[in-house]
Amino acid sequence: TLLVKTAAEAIQADFARIQFTPDLLPADLVGTQIYNPRTYEFSVHQGPIFANLILADEINRAPAKVQSALLEAMQERQVTIGDVTFRMEDLFLVLATQNPIEQE
Repeated sequence: TLLVKTAAEAIQADFARIQFTPDLLPADLVGTQIYNPRTYEFSVHQGPIFANLILADEINRAPAKVQSALLEAMQERQVTIGDVTFRMEDLFLVLATQNPIEQE
């Protein structure tokens, strides 16, 4: 964690650490739409996947749908929330850890 966070600070990039757990949802990773009752509209709240450097901690604990959402962002360099597609930044790097003893 310290290595990735320090690298992000050194190059002035956004950093996010995502602790993967069995109850994590794809929306927790990519973001979601939030309804505003005052304007009667939905607004997009981007998730931690939109940081420049991401530490995906214990990635093997995440459900398959969450891993698929992460892989889609890494491969296609875009994320779709609702009907809006967002391009990933040019600087987008994911570093992951896993504990092979806790395979689920």
